Amino acid sequence: MSQSLRAPLEIGFDYTRSLGPTLSQFMTALADRRILGARGADGRVHAPPFEYDPVTFAPPAELVEVGPEGSVVSWSWAPEPLEGQPLAHPFAWALIRLDGADTAMLHAVDAGSAAAMWTGMRVRARWTLITSGDIRDIACFEPCDAPEQAWPPRPEPSSAEPGPAQRGQPVAMITTPVRLHYEHTVSAGESRFLRGLADGRLLGQRCPACGKVYIPPRGACPTDGVPTTDEVELPDIGTVTTFCVVNVPYPGQRVAPPYVAAAVLLDGADIPFQHLILGCEASEVRMGMRVRALWKPRDEWGTTPENIDHFRPADEPDAPYESYAHHL
Repeated sequence: MSQSLRAPLEIGFDYTRSLGPTLSQFMTALADRRILGARGADGRVHAPPFEYDPVTFAPPAELVEVGPEGSVVSWSWAPEPLEGQPLAHPFAWALIRLDGADTAMLHAVDAGSAAAMWTGMRVRARWTLITSGDIRDIACFEPCDAPEQAWPPRPEPSSAEPGPAQRGQPVAMITTPVRLHYEHTVSAGESRFLRGLADGRLLGQRCPACGKVYIPPRGACPTDGVPTTDEVELPDIGTVTTFCVVNVPYPGQRVAPPYVAAAVLLDGADIPFQHLILGCEASEVRMGMRVRALWKPRDEWGTTPENIDHFRPADEPDAPYESYAHHL
């Protein structure tokens, strides 16, 4: 029995959000190596600042400077840091109550070892050399008894496009890269489907109870709950059931907009799958349009759906609506 296929995958995007008046002041202050908290209606100071008072639900009336020193309230040691975390060597995640604040903020403490950490430990912020108005301007916290770093004036950024904080403007937007790396193992049915693609074949599976053909295979029929063990080879021609015209550009886009992402129902299948429709104007794509797969050169094939570069018009009459109405 052949082994199921597995491969490393990465999902990534840059998350951009507007800050609003409170967090804008907070981030702008970080660029000046200052930390702000918000005073609530009950007199307590929250750091980081809240956007709406937890008691009155009103925006904060006053922001006050806190820290940059504080005390560890609780902590947990991270012996094997993960990609994207504040430090590349072992450190502590800690809740730190900054001087002048009544609540704690979560950040990293570079203590050297777990034995050097304790609740009540006094720590201070360690700033990055170049600040930009981001929570990562605080590189981490460090014990107050460590040699203190002498901070020169903030240097000019090397980028040709300095951020708002470097231009003396409030920071109104932040962009946070989000990355997820993981090892994906596919099912036995999916493995056969992917190995079929490496041979230029489109393999689905038929439910022995209802007769529906699924591609890619699911291993079991979602309607009848029985294994789909009968393999079916399908042609690389089908019908557009629904589609979307993509007009918005984004990083990593391999086709310049406008272009069409469509649900394609292969002849003999009972469920469509998504792919690109190229080879015609986006405005020409329509429901019922007959399309055929355009495969990449054979020496570029692998165990991947990307062997099919895209679908293009098949120069056939449109399929009647009744032939795909139950597959929308």
